[in-house]
Amino acid sequence: MFYTGTRNSNIKVTSAEAIVKGLSDEGGLFVPENLPKLTESDMKHLCKMSYAERAHLVLKKFLTDFTDSELKSAVESAYNDNFSVEGITELSQLYPDCYILELFHGPTCAFKDMALQLLPHLMTISASKSEAVKGRHIAVLTATSGDTGKAALEGFRDIENTSVTVFFPEDGVSLMQKRQMTTQEGANIRVCAVKGNFDDCQTGVKEIFSDSDLKAQLAEKDMVFSSANSINWGRLVPQIVYYISAYASLLAAGEIEQGEKVNICVPTGNFGNILAAYYSREMGLPVNKLICASNSNNVLTDCINTGVYDKNRELVLTASPSMDILVSSNFERLLYHLSGNNESVIKALFADLKEEGRYRLSSVIHEKLKALFYGGWCDEGQTGQTIRDVFTEYGYLLDTHTAVAYKIYTDYRKNSGDSTKTIITATASPYKFCAAVKGALTGEAPEADEFITARKLEELTNTKMPEPLARTQSLPVRFADSVEISEMKRAVSGIISSL
Repeated sequence: MFYTGTRNSNIKVTSAEAIVKGLSDEGGLFVPENLPKLTESDMKHLCKMSYAERAHLVLKKFLTDFTDSELKSAVESAYNDNFSVEGITELSQLYPDCYILELFHGPTCAFKDMALQLLPHLMTISASKSEAVKGRHIAVLTATSGDTGKAALEGFRDIENTSVTVFFPEDGVSLMQKRQMTTQEGANIRVCAVKGNFDDCQTGVKEIFSDSDLKAQLAEKDMVFSSANSINWGRLVPQIVYYISAYASLLAAGEIEQGEKVNICVPTGNFGNILAAYYSREMGLPVNKLICASNSNNVLTDCINTGVYDKNRELVLTASPSMDILVSSNFERLLYHLSGNNESVIKALFADLKEEGRYRLSSVIHEKLKALFYGGWCDEGQTGQTIRDVFTEYGYLLDTHTAVAYKIYTDYRKNSGDSTKTIITATASPYKFCAAVKGALTGEAPEADEFITARKLEELTNTKMPEPLARTQSLPVRFADSVEISEMKRAVSGIISSL
């Protein structure tokens, strides 16, 4: 299988090359030329497999230039003993038609671990396959709205011949997310706050990737850039696995029948998580509706409902910071597929976005989008009310992102009358956002010390703060740098010089 670019269909690279490069030279994203299919035989086998075995089966269909032994080694290393539950993920049933897919049992307590425990292994193998990269130092550069940063730092920690630099919005992450990143251990990592929002961080990183001066500096030091964001295909493809795995687990448990359709509801920011669900559907997973849930930064909801993507609005800082995004990078991949893989359409749309801050989809693309996706959003008050209601009724504690998804799912069910069994992705431990979660339950203001808040939340809910979060209390802060948006390039140049 080969990969092409969303803005240049003449590109044809292997999966290893796509993973190492991260971003295509012209600024587009790598996509598979064709999507593989799940067979009936695959589904029967998946029901009897472990999570690592399921990952191996799915990855084999996409990463065809990897050997069987390379893929087995990668998935076993990623999903061996790095997660706190034996099944890697867990499905919690709230009521007969509603299942919560818990993706936060990894070392950083967020769904990003599902991919970022695997990506370093895929990237190391990919580098060995690429003549242009073999033996060179890989400088991983990542923007984060909170969870990707810590997961990337943990995943790439002390990986040989690799370094990772993370930029995060100074006032756009929770106190726990910030503490996780700034106390991160490892000799090959750097963390830097940016005096801006996530979109500023993401735009700055994309510009750095194509900066000719930095490329020359990298070449002098025999280094190359790559990314750990979901713009990197190696970050996105492992996320397809958990949707297929969840369906197989429901099938094996007798909760659904072979071929029975399910809905998938995802709290959405950069569109990577729900795009992985779309890919699983296109592979043949029986999916009825993809429910795209947004917070007050509802640019995707508006686009699904009106056909107009307009980022010309104020970015709202919310209690669900991983969704505080106005430029959803992975949406480009979806539009490429819905346009019939038409690079001209994509180049025109994203030229409009760059110049005017908005674009309008054609009626054909918009109708395809609405047929696949339902878009909805809720505000901060509704998010908090949902956390309180779900805990009161079911004794289940949601984080601020999963609460958004649950609220939009209930809206969709009420408005459509669709009672199809639904999988809602739970993207993070509530203890990553304990101030907001405790506030939702009690109405009280948070304590200045997030660990005091966490202990009170434990007592209130009879739940336990995950050990990876608790241990950060005793770790020293290693990174306290903060730069202006315009200084990101200089910061990266200094990091390159120091390596």
